[in-house]
Amino acid sequence: MKRLSHLFLMLLWLSVPAFAQQPKAHTSFKPGEIWTDTDGKHINAHGGGVLFHDGKYYWFGEHKIEGRNGNKAMVGVSCYSSSDLYNWKNEGIALPVAAEGSGSDIEKGAVIERPKVIYNEKTGKFVMWFHLELKGQGYAAARTAVATADKVTGPYTFLKSLRPHPGVWPENATESHKTEPITVTENDPEWEQKVAAGAFLQRDFEGGQMSRDMTLFVDDDGTAYHITSSEENRTLHISKLTDDYVDFTDEYVRVFPGGRNEAPAILKKDGKYYMITSGLTGWAPNPARSAVSDHMMKGWKQLGNPVRGTEEQKSTTFESQSTFILPVQGKKDTFIFMADRWRPKNPIDGRYIWLPLTFEEGKPVLKWQDEWTLKDAAEKKN
Repeated sequence: MKRLSHLFLMLLWLSVPAFAQQPKAHTSFKPGEIWTDTDGKHINAHGGGVLFHDGKYYWFGEHKIEGRNGNKAMVGVSCYSSSDLYNWKNEGIALPVAAEGSGSDIEKGAVIERPKVIYNEKTGKFVMWFHLELKGQGYAAARTAVATADKVTGPYTFLKSLRPHPGVWPENATESHKTEPITVTENDPEWEQKVAAGAFLQRDFEGGQMSRDMTLFVDDDGTAYHITSSEENRTLHISKLTDDYVDFTDEYVRVFPGGRNEAPAILKKDGKYYMITSGLTGWAPNPARSAVSDHMMKGWKQLGNPVRGTEEQKSTTFESQSTFILPVQGKKDTFIFMADRWRPKNPIDGRYIWLPLTFEEGKPVLKWQDEWTLKDAAEKKN
């Protein structure tokens, strides 16, 4: 009997550390710090986007691994869920990569970046788009890809990858784009000017336009848009998707030709559309840009760098790059700027920079905060 009592006490003692190590719930955002999920593990959803559905937020992002292959898709697209935006439950891999040697476009070792998911009210399908680079081709493929699911957390079924709009001119193409060939060579001193004028638009006309960093936006009327960095990342393309969200219509426009924009993120406020992008410096951070328009498909005007703070903060966007702008449900005009602080030498250690996005004199503004809450953001939104 005494021996059984000792055994019971020993088992009880062994269970105490496990109980004590249960992760503590988060009650605020701490940009740049390790952000743990409800299992106590660093959230692995890089370059992500968030969908709000049936009272819950779902965060989709790139699943990274350690080491030199960390930026390749070795696992797939992660999904996390949350009811308060602070605490996230790991829902597993929403879109798994295909088996090595399968020949699939999303075979293990391809590049899958910036996954975004939207819900189609008409079809009842969840639709995921992402930037895809084919295995072994570096960043030459420059494709966008789509997958769908019946359940928000997946599993998602890969449908296809493509270069958008083969054989279709953008709505704001000029007659000279269509009739006057622009020749550009690698060492051409007017390379940038010719690309801005449409050299790569012409080059890719038959096979389809390039698509790298991308995002999605669903307007109030249910129209979905695909916004991407095209023409060797020199020009943004905004395209209208089909009613089922799984393909492109023939409607698209060029925005800021030759502007060297990537990492687009979109929001809508008071009937106006706002965009935040970054410049082109690879994995290194650079100054963010902002723009505004009364219409998604025309009239975009630049507003300058949205970051306020030190010169270092303004020149590096807090050492991060934009990925998504999240409207907070139930808090009018409260938005969260989502960005990634990349760690290319050890991608799994990448950090998340979530900051309140406010407005000053009609322009989006970002200011650094070591720690903040949704209550803080709602109080300071204008």
